[in-house]
Amino acid sequence: MSDSEAKDFLDSLAEAEAETFEDMEKEISDQDAEIDALRAERDEFKDRFMRALADAENARKRADKDRREAENYGGSRLSRDILPVYDNMKRAVLVAQEDENAASAALMEGIELTMRELLNVFRKHGIDVIAPEVGDRFDPKIHEAMFEAPLPGTKAGDIIQVSGEGFMLHDRLLRPAQVGVSSNPG
Repeated sequence: MSDSEAKDFLDSLAEAEAETFEDMEKEISDQDAEIDALRAERDEFKDRFMRALADAENARKRADKDRREAENYGGSRLSRDILPVYDNMKRAVLVAQEDENAASAALMEGIELTMRELLNVFRKHGIDVIAPEVGDRFDPKIHEAMFEAPLPGTKAGDIIQVSGEGFMLHDRLLRPAQVGVSSNPG
């Protein structure tokens, strides 16, 4: 082989090697781009998965809260509707206590037993009676002021008369206690 043939051979070999190197660089570059695309897709799927997981957890918590509220407060309409029955029975007890004949003694005992049973049912279902007394402080969260009047010997904001009891269903107000409030300036 002559020098010129050897030189041509080496040039063609170098050229082929350069082309191969360029092809390999291009292939590596394409693979890097594909790996970057796969990583981006993986990160997107991971983000979507984490969001879906968080949404599922939030939905579970919301459903649990809704279930607890339905369990505790689902009967609030019935509870409000039954409060006048309590009020009427309480009035009957007061009237029967004023009348002292023998016939009303049996009636009185029956009404008192019924009242006790009604209060037991209230307690069983989370209904508590708000029974303020004269001299207590007025609390607008649980009391409804029916009137204000100056009364000697009291301070402004003191309860001076109780017109009706209030009721709470767990931690929610069903009906405020109806009271009269002192308006004394000092």
